[in-house]
Amino acid sequence: MQLEPLKITDYALLKPFFAGQRHHLCAYSLPSILAWRNDVFKPIGMVTADSLIVAVDFSEPKDNRHLILPISPCREYTPLELQDLALDLGFEKYWYVPNGYLDRHDVRQVEAFFKIEAQPHLHDYVYRFEDLAYLKGNRYSKKRNLINQFNRCFANRGQVILEPITPATVPECEEFLDRWCEERACEGDSEDELGCERQAIINSMAHLERFELDSLLLRLDGKISAMAITARLTDKMGVMHFQKAFAHVKGLYQYFDQQCAQRLFRGYDLINKESDMGLAGLIQAKKSYHPIRKIRSYKLTVK
Repeated sequence: MQLEPLKITDYALLKPFFAGQRHHLCAYSLPSILAWRNDVFKPIGMVTADSLIVAVDFSEPKDNRHLILPISPCREYTPLELQDLALDLGFEKYWYVPNGYLDRHDVRQVEAFFKIEAQPHLHDYVYRFEDLAYLKGNRYSKKRNLINQFNRCFANRGQVILEPITPATVPECEEFLDRWCEERACEGDSEDELGCERQAIINSMAHLERFELDSLLLRLDGKISAMAITARLTDKMGVMHFQKAFAHVKGLYQYFDQQCAQRLFRGYDLINKESDMGLAGLIQAKKSYHPIRKIRSYKLTVK
């Protein structure tokens, strides 16, 4: 059994395996799997008769090389099958094992083959579409107040334009990412998490149509000040893969987030806004929108 690099051009070939997707973590989005690639971080995989096998390897040896659960429209691997697959491929770990898998299988059976560890920094936050699109109720009053301030200062004065990302606007979006990173003091080399994310955003923008992604950018006085890229995860759940907005403009994020919900997730019941990566600011921001649940992520290590 041999895993080969997964190429961006493989999208159409791999898409059928995601029909009836049962894994609700953002890691099981095909656009995300293919876009998160750079000189260090390398998605690899292979196609079997009924499944797509996906792993992440690195240009240099790293302890966190891992598989994710096999993706199949017709079956789910048992814990024994997962262990056999990992051993055959020379991997010790599965990452991004959602709590749903453990719920469907006897945990004692899983523990017979794997050590189970939670990955709290990789738990995904899930929200109702109606909550984020309309922000009803007292718990969202601060969000609505900030949006009203933004409307009075900018939107109601015709200073705001919302439009999809297009090939023509990609260079401007890249410039915005650089300015956003300067504001956040997040500059680093390509091995850093944010450096990898930037490359994943660039890869996604270069293939918006191929990956069937939805997108939105916001211009404030003609300059891009926020952007987002989303994808389908399941029939009922969309995923916000990337969302950036300047923090120094009061109410901008809250305004843009609501616009994203209304424009990019209509037709979905649920919105997956990915994990908080263990960052205090992200934890606070994601909790402030009152998720209805977390999709919990676990690591399985072969015994």
